[in-house]
Amino acid sequence: MKHTAPPAGGRRAAFLPARGGPRAGGNMGEWYVVGGAVRDLLLGRPAYDVDVSFSGGEAFFLQRFPAARNTGRSPEIWLVGADEFTPLEGDVEHDMLTRDVTVNAAAFDAQGRLFCHPDFLADMAARRLRFASPDALKNDPLRLFRVARFAAAWPDWTVPPETLDAMRRASVECRSAVAALPAERVGREFLRALEAPKPSRFFTVLRDADCLSPWFEELAPAADIPAGPLPWHDNSVLDHTLEVLDRCAGHPLAAWMALCHDLGKIRTDAAILPHHYGHELKGAELVRALGRRLRLPSRHIRAGVEGTALHMKGGVYGSLRAGTRRDLICKLQEARIFHDFWILAGADGGWNWEPMATRDLAAIRAVRLPEAWRNRGAESGKRLRQLQCEALSRLPKSQPPRALNAPPLPEE
Repeated sequence: MKHTAPPAGGRRAAFLPARGGPRAGGNMGEWYVVGGAVRDLLLGRPAYDVDVSFSGGEAFFLQRFPAARNTGRSPEIWLVGADEFTPLEGDVEHDMLTRDVTVNAAAFDAQGRLFCHPDFLADMAARRLRFASPDALKNDPLRLFRVARFAAAWPDWTVPPETLDAMRRASVECRSAVAALPAERVGREFLRALEAPKPSRFFTVLRDADCLSPWFEELAPAADIPAGPLPWHDNSVLDHTLEVLDRCAGHPLAAWMALCHDLGKIRTDAAILPHHYGHELKGAELVRALGRRLRLPSRHIRAGVEGTALHMKGGVYGSLRAGTRRDLICKLQEARIFHDFWILAGADGGWNWEPMATRDLAAIRAVRLPEAWRNRGAESGKRLRQLQCEALSRLPKSQPPRALNAPPLPEE
């Protein structure tokens, strides 16, 4: 077990409780900054999520924080206000071996000494994601998804074959435990992956380790289905989906819609491939099933359903009739996905229709229903829609620029 002096500076101790209560040499106890915060500090990154652990047992902790509250969760967590504290599993050296991956298996004590997994420094230098012990996945199968999320968050880090092999074995040996994971935990890792700079890696790691099922079972068959006819598509539904997903990076809701937008293609009759007529309508049921399985917020489920159903119109927005444009804009506004939808449309189809759609939205909002048509129930709504469509029909059409996140144009 390595423990070395940290780089110059006292930032480590600033995260730890003020000295007080039993110390080493009395009722043995110590405070440690542990996990990802240590990794980030050593990499020169801001440490936003700081975990603090302690040795010395409950008596040591409660002498320092007598009003602390045990959450009753497993693993054990103590709350002091909004701050969380966890006891080490055994001493600090043993605790490092129980962590998820080697590069999270490190701790600073209050004196600034570094304690870490034997492979921590080597894997940090190699930018490599490896499990901290052979039992890491058996102890918590959620780590399958944590490693995939780390890969999405750190695009320049490698996931070596030994890690993929361990994941592949766990998907078989721990199949029932993986399926029984709390949906909220899997969904939380998934949503954090959508915030990452390369969200597609979450799925490529799971795919390469044969771990897409059962939580992302819709994506497994997508790898063997052509995305569409040439010259517009030359890859599988899954590969196309992941490309669009990465073009939406930095916009998590748009990234979720990108993952959903072509799910309906897995329901295409093999006899009509590589065409996928009506796939945007077939995907709604699949999106709802995926969102509910992961216990996603209702807004995400609705965004996925609406984005899937409407994305084909988004790609050809400028050629739509005024009434179709008006109805599309109203649906986007009602679902609260206006901006994210146009990010998806640009990532999928390549053209930036958002300026024209924004202009159209302003024109729709400017229409006022004449006094004589108010308070007439359905007739009022029909007349208002007619006036809004007329306003749009008077506006000029123009070819939009390529979207900043556009795919390459197909070769002639």
